[in-house]
Amino acid sequence: MFVLGMRAPEIAASVRAGQFVNLGWAGGPLLRRPFSVYRAEGDVIEVVLKAVGVGTAQLLSMEPGDIVSCLGPLGRGFEISGSHVALISGGLGVAPMPLAARDAIAAGARVTWIHGARTADELCAEADGDEVVWATDDGSRGFHGTAVAAAPDVDLVLACGPNRMLAAAAERWPDAQVAVETYMGCGTGVCLGCAVPLARGGYDRACKEGPVYRAADIKWSMLPANLHYVA
Repeated sequence: MFVLGMRAPEIAASVRAGQFVNLGWAGGPLLRRPFSVYRAEGDVIEVVLKAVGVGTAQLLSMEPGDIVSCLGPLGRGFEISGSHVALISGGLGVAPMPLAARDAIAAGARVTWIHGARTADELCAEADGDEVVWATDDGSRGFHGTAVAAAPDVDLVLACGPNRMLAAAAERWPDAQVAVETYMGCGTGVCLGCAVPLARGGYDRACKEGPVYRAADIKWSMLPANLHYVA
């Protein structure tokens, strides 16, 4: 995983944990690419990414001073409350968590961050909080099992990762807030490419009504289990 920083003072000043930006650049794909804001400090925002497709490979080949069109902050972010907050992230789901930790600590909450991956080599090294718990599917570091299984019961759960992980979080904590990963073209609710099936029936647009939802409000059986946005 890599971190890409951009000077975007208006976004840095107003972005909330769980919101995202849509990026476009000269010579890039036709549709913009969505990324959760990883950190925001001063005039700079950061996103975290892996080279999983043509678009992300192009972003990672950029040099200091290159220009990116950055639309944001977009979407509905996390609502922080309670005295003890658990951040549960899997793989690239680490993306919105540094801002969530910042906002929770600013609200006076104790933060426990549980980060999981398949192996120790795939864990993010930058997890922060009052307590950090590592979880690996193969047991190579920390808890042997999933991040959801490793998490304590707390006042508020914020989660981001593959849909299978979020569905498991919904079973344990129906009121958890989950940041859903899905395909987003426009980021403004026009293209309808980011439809999220709802438990009550019908669909929402992840880019407008989400990407953060109450876990039990999503019909997880209609979403692919391991979806990560491939840019």
